[in-house]
Amino acid sequence: MRPQILFPLFADVSSLKGVGPKVLPLVQKLAGPLVRDVLFLTPSGLITRQPMTATNAIEGQIGIFEVLVDRLFIPGKPGAPIKVRATDDTGFVHMVWFGGSAQHIERLLPKGQKRLVAGKVERFNNEVQIAHPDVYTLEQAGEIAAVEPVYPATQGLSSRQIRKFVQGALEHATELPEWQDEAWLKKSRFPGWRTALERLHSPAGEPDLAPEAVARQRLAYDELFAHQLALARRRRIRQITPGPVIRPGEASERLLTALPFALTGAQERAIEEIRHDLASGEQMGRLLQGDVGSGKTAVAALALADAAASGFQAALMAPTEILARQHYQRLSPMLDAAGVSTVLLTGRDTPAERRARLAALASGEAQVAIGTHALFQDAVRFDRLALAVIDEQHRFGVNERQRLQAKGDPRTGGVHLLTMSATPIPRTLELTQYGELEVSRLTEKPPGRTPVTTAVLPLARIGEVAKRLKAALDAGAQAYWICPLVAESEASDLAAAEARAADLRRILQVEVGLAHGQMAGPEREAVMADFADGRIPLLVATTVVEVGVDVPNASIMVIEHADRFGLAQLHQLRGRVGRGTAASTCLLLYGGGDNGLGDTARERLETLRRTEDGFEIAEEDFRLRGGGDPLGLKQSGFPAYRFADPIRHRSLLLAAADDARLVLGRDPDLLSPRGEAVKVLEALFDWRNDRGGVD
Repeated sequence: MRPQILFPLFADVSSLKGVGPKVLPLVQKLAGPLVRDVLFLTPSGLITRQPMTATNAIEGQIGIFEVLVDRLFIPGKPGAPIKVRATDDTGFVHMVWFGGSAQHIERLLPKGQKRLVAGKVERFNNEVQIAHPDVYTLEQAGEIAAVEPVYPATQGLSSRQIRKFVQGALEHATELPEWQDEAWLKKSRFPGWRTALERLHSPAGEPDLAPEAVARQRLAYDELFAHQLALARRRRIRQITPGPVIRPGEASERLLTALPFALTGAQERAIEEIRHDLASGEQMGRLLQGDVGSGKTAVAALALADAAASGFQAALMAPTEILARQHYQRLSPMLDAAGVSTVLLTGRDTPAERRARLAALASGEAQVAIGTHALFQDAVRFDRLALAVIDEQHRFGVNERQRLQAKGDPRTGGVHLLTMSATPIPRTLELTQYGELEVSRLTEKPPGRTPVTTAVLPLARIGEVAKRLKAALDAGAQAYWICPLVAESEASDLAAAEARAADLRRILQVEVGLAHGQMAGPEREAVMADFADGRIPLLVATTVVEVGVDVPNASIMVIEHADRFGLAQLHQLRGRVGRGTAASTCLLLYGGGDNGLGDTARERLETLRRTEDGFEIAEEDFRLRGGGDPLGLKQSGFPAYRFADPIRHRSLLLAAADDARLVLGRDPDLLSPRGEAVKVLEALFDWRNDRGGVD
């Protein structure tokens, strides 16, 4: 149950003064349904006002002027601006409105009356002009904030209205019991929780809004601590949940013999870690993280064979049909040779195929199922499912993962979970997303993997690139050409995928496929399948090919406007080539000439040219990109933090993870005085029930 002390914060947002029926949906859209959500809105900037006169007014800054209204100029033609002239002791101050009611403006600024006007100073004919100023009577001087926080706004809801709602929400926030360790608070010099909120919403200057500000750090730590507690709880629940005991057997040995290569040291370590978990009697939850081509599939195949050798079933789920089919085509011959029967289950199976495969799974005849979302549909029944392997796990929601795990037999224990990710990420970000999982890293590549030569060229040399590309295609090679956009935009000079495909078709005189995110899924997958099967020599695409396509014959990757992509994303794209025996090349084309390439973009491209180590690249991307949306986190299922920035608050995240483990280790049921306060924190952030959280 939610602690009673939090009831005012979890009241409906309509309980705030001024949030009526018209405004309610706008506030809900902008902040959320609860008073807490409004309270947790963070100012995006500041308006700083300072007293000025006509002579000392500073252009570009926001001034406050005490003026005597002199004259109203009403335009003679429709659409012309309305102007008011006023004076102070030093000169004229002109105010202008582009639209609006002249009668309303005259009521605001009656001739012969003194008023306070505030707004951004411009110069017109060397005199002060303010467009759409804020107007106050002299009696309202106390209402003018010298420093006013700016909040996100939306059409029909101004920043100033949001500020009033935030102040109203702050009145609902009582002081809460202190959940932080006393020594940590003293060391960090953190204020109390409510004091931190007051400072956040009443900043004295820009430094108060910075991630490094002590009030912001306090709130960020609270949020990170609550999230890490939720992850630690999940880890603890998993550890006390019995799991089927799975050990390697004859099928595993036969599969190991059937592998066409020797395992790397990293693969052997990962297999040892996975087998330890599977045999422990506890439910496994492990992330297998490896760079492109590091051999994750072989490790997963051995885990699948282990499950079959122990008399259980296993499932491997992939996000797209083409990737599921590639897994099936690669794994089923090896598993069959090891005596493990495998079925493929996708959304496009014929009714007869589907009936037969479902029957084989329900009877236990099929020991391994490989498929897409079709695996967790209601009609799918397993006989003894004990292991779920999920590829590109960030492409699946938590509920989808749980639906597959729920198909296990409760009598044998919880279904073991092995998730795989081909996007190496820094350890700090790994902690925010996968804190409840054990992690195995594949940091080596199997011998024989073809290195990719990477070159950085200005876009001005695109003609030369096209000529070299034609020669390679004529010699039997296949190539990718990556564009950032799908259609021309007035706001961008990026080449459109559709236009580029047409250009290359005309210039190269070859069949050119096109794949982008706005195409229907089946249509896009059909094009990519034609490319994978060699029927199309050149595929023009957006980043939809970043993961999930294995075309060993593709040896050339051209990326237009590479300077506009993130480093980790560029690395993933480059990983689409070099998967066969042919020498492979990645050409990074940048726009704007040498002078147009910024220092960060140049450093990013140079890093990619220098190394193919995905983990090194991920750390460098983490360092270079700073705040914002590092590594495309919003698209990768990372937590939607309100106060915390996992990059800028990196040290806080590490401390919060340690603190969460310590608290639950000492007081797993949170019965101590601090434990009771921690329960309030958990309920305040509600990570276990929040869509942006861990459940």
